[in-house]
Amino acid sequence: MKNKDVVVYGASGYTGKLIMKHLAELGIPFIAAGRSMSRLKEQCTLVPELENADYSVVEVAHKEAALTDLFTGKKVVYNVVGPFMQVGETVVKAALTANCHYLDSTGETDWMFFLRDQYGEKFDKKALLLAPASAYMWTAGMMAAEIALETPGVNSLDILYFADSSTSTTSTKSFLRMCTKPQYYLENNTLRMWPYAKAYDVKTPDQHRLFKALPWSGGGETVWFENDERVTNCATLVGFKNEVMFGGILKVLEEFEEKYRSLSAKEQEKVTNEIGGTITPEEPSRENPDVNRSVISCIGRGNTGGVNVVLRGNSPYLQTGALAAEACRRILAGQLLATGFQPITKAIGTRNILATLANLGYHTWQATPY
Repeated sequence: MKNKDVVVYGASGYTGKLIMKHLAELGIPFIAAGRSMSRLKEQCTLVPELENADYSVVEVAHKEAALTDLFTGKKVVYNVVGPFMQVGETVVKAALTANCHYLDSTGETDWMFFLRDQYGEKFDKKALLLAPASAYMWTAGMMAAEIALETPGVNSLDILYFADSSTSTTSTKSFLRMCTKPQYYLENNTLRMWPYAKAYDVKTPDQHRLFKALPWSGGGETVWFENDERVTNCATLVGFKNEVMFGGILKVLEEFEEKYRSLSAKEQEKVTNEIGGTITPEEPSRENPDVNRSVISCIGRGNTGGVNVVLRGNSPYLQTGALAAEACRRILAGQLLATGFQPITKAIGTRNILATLANLGYHTWQATPY
């Protein structure tokens, strides 16, 4: 394992397998790590791209000492084990001690705030990257936002994610728990809280119909831009084309407010894990670009004008795998642009990510001034 500088922790999960696929296609040696050797080996056989890949399978206990030992001598850890606020800190501590760059696939903004406040400075002092949400959520919205901010005068961002894709089992638990936690948007440089269990009508650039959307934890963009002098206002909503699924999630959130809001934080976490497991009991199939399409819309406003940036793409989970692999490639190549608590757009460059995903057929984008 001496030549393997990348560790995918939680490799046997849905997203982990897609990260391994893209690492293999880039020819990057890696370690597929997790708590069960039998499951790791079983799941790796389901990834055809691994047939001739240079990788090792390692069983490791979810303990700080064991993970530190595994990470020592490596350069990058990509963590796919969630819900992150429940189990992620152990991995972060181990990465910091082992002097490894840390990336993950979280959508949980309370986790992002926690990492910023508790570990951002510690990673920066060691010239290490701490980049949660290095995934479709919330990188796609960040890319659209950064393009919008290239227009002079733009300081307000209204972001919409809209997808026609299923979620993984772990993602469902993670998303459900984060929708029951405080969710924020940025208004006049102040964090404001979204109401719980309330849906909003949205119009996508590619549909005539109106759909429903949720704050979905408030969006990672709000975390990244809270202290960014370029941005005064930032709001993010997430909608799905599958209205039946969306209606079911909204009903669960409404029931949570009625039945479980009074419980302790630990009891609430248990409830969201249990409900999440029933919503998505099995992993979905690998995405089909002809079916699982997505769109990101960012309306950037200034005092007298603005710009609408649209990313039309497909396969959000596959995009996550490609983004993770490209981030690892650039870090290993000495092309890291920023350290400490940073969005991956700043760490490896927005337009670098845009170009990589476009070259792989995952999206196109356009910016229309108005």
